[in-house]
Amino acid sequence: MGRMITMVNAPSPFHHHLVEQPRLTDLALAPDGTRLIASVQTLDDEGTRYVPELWEVDPAGEREARLVTGSVPGDSAPTFTADGRLLFLAERGPHEPSEAALWALSEKGEAERIVHHPGGMTAFTTAPRAPTLAWTAALLPGAADADTHAALLHERHRARVTAVLYEATPTRAGGVDLGPAEPHTFVHRGDALPVDAGGQGLAGAGDMALSPDGQVVAYTRAPTSTAPDTNVVVIADAVTGMERRTFSLPGHQYHRPVFSADGTRLICQRQREETYDMEWRVTLVALDLGSGEETDLLPDFDNWPWPGRAIPSPVAGDATLWFTGDERGHCPVFRRDPDGTVTRLTASGAYSSLCVTPDGSILYALRSALDSPPQVARLDATKPDQQPTFLRAPGELGPLPGTLTEVYTTADDGFALRAWLILPEGAGPDDPSPLLVEAHGGPQSSWSGWPWQWNPWPFVARGYAVLLPDPALSTGYGQQMQARGRGQYGGRPYRDVIALTDAALARADLDAGRTALAGWSFGGYLAGRAATLTDRFRAVVSHAGMWNLEAFQSDTDMHTYFRKIYGDPRTRRERYEADSPHLDAENLTTPMLIVHGGKDYRVPVGQPLALHHDLQRQGVPAKLLYFPDESHGIGAPNHLRLVYETALNFLDHHVLGEKWRRPGLL
Repeated sequence: MGRMITMVNAPSPFHHHLVEQPRLTDLALAPDGTRLIASVQTLDDEGTRYVPELWEVDPAGEREARLVTGSVPGDSAPTFTADGRLLFLAERGPHEPSEAALWALSEKGEAERIVHHPGGMTAFTTAPRAPTLAWTAALLPGAADADTHAALLHERHRARVTAVLYEATPTRAGGVDLGPAEPHTFVHRGDALPVDAGGQGLAGAGDMALSPDGQVVAYTRAPTSTAPDTNVVVIADAVTGMERRTFSLPGHQYHRPVFSADGTRLICQRQREETYDMEWRVTLVALDLGSGEETDLLPDFDNWPWPGRAIPSPVAGDATLWFTGDERGHCPVFRRDPDGTVTRLTASGAYSSLCVTPDGSILYALRSALDSPPQVARLDATKPDQQPTFLRAPGELGPLPGTLTEVYTTADDGFALRAWLILPEGAGPDDPSPLLVEAHGGPQSSWSGWPWQWNPWPFVARGYAVLLPDPALSTGYGQQMQARGRGQYGGRPYRDVIALTDAALARADLDAGRTALAGWSFGGYLAGRAATLTDRFRAVVSHAGMWNLEAFQSDTDMHTYFRKIYGDPRTRRERYEADSPHLDAENLTTPMLIVHGGKDYRVPVGQPLALHHDLQRQGVPAKLLYFPDESHGIGAPNHLRLVYETALNFLDHHVLGEKWRRPGLL
């Protein structure tokens, strides 16, 4: 045990290095394919927050990446116009510095604000072959246009009024209170820019897209209180705003619309959320703007329940499209041919932010894995199971302190299970490593790409092996994985985690007597549930996890979604009584660290407070790491450092028997 004690006591700066690392988040490709822009998050001068910057990446991979000329910290969401101008969102200059506006940047580095909306903008898009812009911005009740909105906004500020009168839900989302202004889509056609605080908005805007010729705008209208599980896709004239057609399907929602190259179809992600009687189902559909027909593009493809946004071929008449989707611990790129054939293009890794060249021959994407932070990758648009070519870009982390492998077992219902396992350097049967099991959030998610929050490598650097299980309800294992876990959060998903833990601990290089369990969001719930069902772990860490499911269903910003799964607790109590950990609080014996944000509206702060109270009443060693200004995740760099440092010291104390070390600044 001497080597392990030495490793644990040695200083481990890995989590500091991780927090300071530049983060690649988005890619944008110029219409002619000659310029590739990456959005990169870096620490500000004080090291207290992440700010985006725009970097130019050589598509050929020959030159080093460079900061885009004229780009400054805070520039984000790079997008090209049809004529090749680079647009982005920023809070620049002497005009309303706290409001995001739309800017254009010439190749000489000259920045011009081209669209401004009072109160700021949240998103925008461009037409592929026309000078048309669309953006999302808010209008206060009673405002029909941006000018009226500006006047009402000024009156509220002058009167120092921040109150909101809600007449329907939702009232909050993530870490943000919604209202009183509501999002709308605005469209501008032609080259007459800049546009300043003008224009009438299209009501109920969500996701949006412009047709290639800029004549048509598509946007989603949010669900209503009478149909909370159904949204509407609106197809409207981009000049007049007049609705041409709408699409909806009861019990389903549409997301991430994009037009085909000929403008005749709209490709969307269609999602049926889990209900009491049905599991999740997500597919890609084509909406025919002429006939009004809807076609499921992936009717027989059962790799996962969650394909990502489609990227249609830019070649008119070519119905090929590309998309990503989880598959057994990876998130490959897939190509769907016009005849419906689906081909996997990548052999490993997790891909996002797909871009395609004008001739449809090359793809660019961000590629990450559990042993690699995001990198810019170039792919052949047709070759199956290929390895990417990596381009020069910021974000290289350097060598990692361990090795990645896999664990397999069979669940109690015969379903084949798998997990990632990371072993620290030097792990072996002569000195078996302590094991940390990390449960992922979701629950519709999987361990596939590089996580910045609850990254396993700081724990590996400290000498822990880390098991990353994909239990029931994980994506990437077909619809059966959803069906087998439906409506039983603390049932089969928990048993799958335990089965994979048992399979891992059968290895001679892991120490079954020194184990811990941690998780975030749904994983935090599983950690808390495990603490009431077993005493096999020496320590448990629950970050943003549910505790009292009945209280949770009325407080969460996703109350409608959750009640569809668990039912009304006044009339259908079975699932609450089976799965709510607080009902078994008398079984708590394992030391627990709770991490939570005060602005977490997904899992409101009453959940960790109730858990902390129950632990104290049971006399169980417990610590609550509370961040008043954080939401469901931890965003501030210094707060991330504290999460890692506190969790590592807590595990060292309870799993390894080390003296408790209170982190600095706490």
